[in-house]
Amino acid sequence: MTPFLSRELSRRKFMKAGLATAAVLCFPGIVLSRPIPFEQERSLSFYNLHTGERMETVFWSQGSYHPSALSEIDRFMRDFRTGEVRRIDPRLLDLLSLARIRLGSREPIHLISGYRSPQTNAMLRRHSKGVARHSLHMEGKAADIRIPGVALEHLRRVALSLSAGGVGYYPHLDFVHMDTGRVRWWQGR
Repeated sequence: MTPFLSRELSRRKFMKAGLATAAVLCFPGIVLSRPIPFEQERSLSFYNLHTGERMETVFWSQGSYHPSALSEIDRFMRDFRTGEVRRIDPRLLDLLSLARIRLGSREPIHLISGYRSPQTNAMLRRHSKGVARHSLHMEGKAADIRIPGVALEHLRRVALSLSAGGVGYYPHLDFVHMDTGRVRWWQGR
């Protein structure tokens, strides 16, 4: 092994990085099938605007998700209208945590909408044209949020920079939608 490789990057790591890069370039969807790599510990701090509840939890550390923390988040992000709970996609939690880190914010994420039951989604559709019939909220793969002290436009830019799902910008309603669906963006009316 050359002195350069031994100091900077082993041959094996170099090959793994090259293969990973090739896989992402050939199969961009593969990125969303794996957790987003960052930090040794992933945590979230939330405030639910509808229930007044607060929570702070570490949901991932030492290479794995913590089932008890995920269950706690599932209950926290429940449909506040019906009380129905659904499993929240851990990749969504990764996105929210990473966005908060990139923003440099220690403020809790203000949750406007997490999981939505089919009944709630149908009711919201009757009152607004901006609610999707097959909303990812009904699959536990979307959240509508804002973060105190962070300009909504800045939150939007950071969410877009993650390139890991959908980003909806609703300045008149004061929230950003983030989901783990295909990469796309839109602005609400």
